[in-house]
Amino acid sequence: MQTYLLSQQFNTRSLAENSTACPANATICNGTSCVLPEDNFNETLSIVLSTVLTVMLALVMFSMGCNVDFKKFLGHIKRPWGIFVGFLCQFGIMPLSAFLLALVFNVLPIQAVVVLIMGCCPGGTASNVIAYWVDGDMDLSISMTTCSTLLAMGMMPLCLFVYTKVWTDSNAIVLPYDSIGISLVALIVPVSFGIYVNHRWPSKAKIILKIGSIAGAILIVLIAVVGGILYKGSWIISPKLWIIGTIFPAAGYSLGFFLARIAGLSWHRCRTVSLETGMQNTQLCSTIVQLSFSPEQLELMFTFPLIYSIFQLLFALLILGGYRVYRRHRVKTKTDVEKAEEKEDSKSTSTHAKINGGFVTNETK
Repeated sequence: MQTYLLSQQFNTRSLAENSTACPANATICNGTSCVLPEDNFNETLSIVLSTVLTVMLALVMFSMGCNVDFKKFLGHIKRPWGIFVGFLCQFGIMPLSAFLLALVFNVLPIQAVVVLIMGCCPGGTASNVIAYWVDGDMDLSISMTTCSTLLAMGMMPLCLFVYTKVWTDSNAIVLPYDSIGISLVALIVPVSFGIYVNHRWPSKAKIILKIGSIAGAILIVLIAVVGGILYKGSWIISPKLWIIGTIFPAAGYSLGFFLARIAGLSWHRCRTVSLETGMQNTQLCSTIVQLSFSPEQLELMFTFPLIYSIFQLLFALLILGGYRVYRRHRVKTKTDVEKAEEKEDSKSTSTHAKINGGFVTNETK
């Protein structure tokens, strides 16, 4: 069917003349901008990798649940100040940032919509893994991811209705509630098992957590690589989207951290809220985009979720590296101060003993 349509649009001579500009098997061709058809290899690879990644994600979330204390988790639900701050960041800061970036860079309407869809998505599960590595509040991280995914069923349509009216009719955007529901189940079920294991066998839970945190780091990189392989035919998009894809996650991390700090949250919770804000569910965004737009429209913005995913991972790794350097310097400095204080105490004790003829009081021992 695709070959037939292609032959109607381009005759053999024009294809031969433009063979250097556009491949002959392109389904959409406009100058040097082409979208290549999916071959059987890509389709098979996509199915296999989707299955593997789903299983790995479930195992990673199970291991993350092994670091959650049920009482503390329940405490966040009963006193949801941290969750509320995260909610403001997730469905307040991110959609507004997306709207402003689309206006400032004056992108095409269809491109503005995909930026807004990304901004309205709930937090991604990768934030839980990074939060663990930066000594964040895992109970808050899991509860924020769960609540944002659950609330996305109502908040995504509302945010898209408010912000997309400038460019398009929000009814044209198809929200895959089944995908959101599957994401929610895929998050809650393995995490619940992990919490149970942590409650019954805390020593084994620690071992599972260490293995799962490493597997999670590998999974995050693997998802980015797989996306690059599967969608290699759609990388030619507007430079403006590349710039937005770079700025957007950085803005999410920064604004989320500052808002959490202004709200009076502790430093480790500020790091958690920051990561939960900047790390979006890019897989969900890709699903919405594919369901909502035609191939001609996809050509203009299909790769944006992958670009965002790459830069959100890059900035998360920079945050992780910066935190590790800070922690090492802080521990080293603290150790040096403690040694200096002990040396000073020992010196003062010795002096005191000499003055008092070798007698040392109980206060100086």
